[in-house]
Amino acid sequence: MIGQLHSMVIDAPDAHALATFYAGLLGMEVHGSPGDDWVTVTGAGYRLAFQQAPDLQPPDWPDPARPQQMHLDVRVADIDAAEPQVLELGARRLPGGGGDFRVYADPAGHPFCLVWDAA
Repeated sequence: MIGQLHSMVIDAPDAHALATFYAGLLGMEVHGSPGDDWVTVTGAGYRLAFQQAPDLQPPDWPDPARPQQMHLDVRVADIDAAEPQVLELGARRLPGGGGDFRVYADPAGHPFCLVWDAA
């Protein structure tokens, strides 16, 4: 092993706002303040970081001219119950999905999926 993953870093036009969105989605804690260029969220042994990128050109799912580049899969017990909660946090539903997942965009436009926990 060469190393261990420290953070996944996501660009955002407002790092604190996007960190707050993901903290609400994932039940994590925000570390940083509004206006900070770098904000993290932590919990359950995971860490996401958000980097200020005021000129971010967000993905335009499913347009290949502005591809998603990466996305997070978020496991939930019940997608039908989770969907109104993520929409209230500021997500929007995107086209696509299947029997065990649905596609959304976070407030900065990054796609993510809610995935049914089949366990």
